[in-house]
Amino acid sequence: MTGPGTGGPGTTGHREAPGAPVTGVVDAFDEERGLGSIAGDDGRRYRFHCTAIADGSRSIAIGARVVFVTAAGHLGQVEARAVSAR
Repeated sequence: MTGPGTGGPGTTGHREAPGAPVTGVVDAFDEERGLGSIAGDDGRRYRFHCTAIADGSRSIAIGARVVFVTAAGHLGQVEARAVSAR
């Protein structure tokens, strides 16, 4: 069996409670592509798209402390959504 939370290909091998807030630090953000990643305080990495930035700015500084929720994303990977600077 493969898929989100099962340890199969393309997963992070864990499950998050839907809507549970997670905190971390933005460790990469490509303004041109609108793609970034967050190093979660739980030791996991979460990817996000600029449309997931809660204030609508579509840009966020590398090193910014953030709070976000997780959701199933493309290809069964867990992504960050509703990303807000703390």
